[in-house]
Amino acid sequence: MKILVCMKQVPDTSEVTLDPITNTLIRKGVRSIINPDDKAGIEAALSLRDEIQNSEVIVVSMGPPQAEIALMETLAMGCDEAYLISDRKFGGSDTLATSTILAAALKKIGFDLIITGRQAIDGDTAQVGPQIAEHLGIPHVSYVEEFFYSDGGDEGKAMIVMRQFEDRYHKIRVKFPCLLTAISGYKEPRYLTVSGVFDADNKEIKHFGYEELKEHLDESCIGLKGSPTKVVKSYTKEQKSQGTVLKGLTNNEAVEAIMARLKEGHII
Repeated sequence: MKILVCMKQVPDTSEVTLDPITNTLIRKGVRSIINPDDKAGIEAALSLRDEIQNSEVIVVSMGPPQAEIALMETLAMGCDEAYLISDRKFGGSDTLATSTILAAALKKIGFDLIITGRQAIDGDTAQVGPQIAEHLGIPHVSYVEEFFYSDGGDEGKAMIVMRQFEDRYHKIRVKFPCLLTAISGYKEPRYLTVSGVFDADNKEIKHFGYEELKEHLDESCIGLKGSPTKVVKSYTKEQKSQGTVLKGLTNNEAVEAIMARLKEGHII
């Protein structure tokens, strides 16, 4: 099985600040990391490879040359190959243009299963994964909490997927080829090993630019000119207050206090 994982190198948002004039992220001097949802997806792919014979995990990332650092980390985790999608013509791409470019790269590499993170912490759109699936014309399941491989018997090979909801999950059977978007809590990423780091140093990161992908791309649909999304303003999340803590109450008193607060807020 050929498992492709899309990965993004992102700024560590715990350290990010915004430029008050341009309303854009100040990335200078900020540590870059592998997007947490993507890292969980990488671990899920590696676990699946361990289960299925003759499988390989290939990581694909679109970004500037420095994204090679993150790709080297994925190779050290145990991934078999890594591709960097980078070209000046791709600069300024929004989620639609980015998904168009990534879909072209994935089509060129070939795949049975694609795993992406649910969303990137520097954008929080959760759009790229589903858009890639639409470009490729394959089924997808988002917000994946857990999945299992099934040889299927007469029904054919498929993934059995648990899709997360607020208070439950949907159990879905999806045939190959397909795309899944993983949430960060799904798999705890494995630690790097000394042997893994040495192995990664002996592997080559492959590169795709516009020239390698142009047979699958319309130049008017990539980069800044191919991006219909315009960012008006960016802002950090507001910190929520702790709220009121009720202590020393019996169960009945706690229920009465909560009901009173709900009535006060016209919730009930």
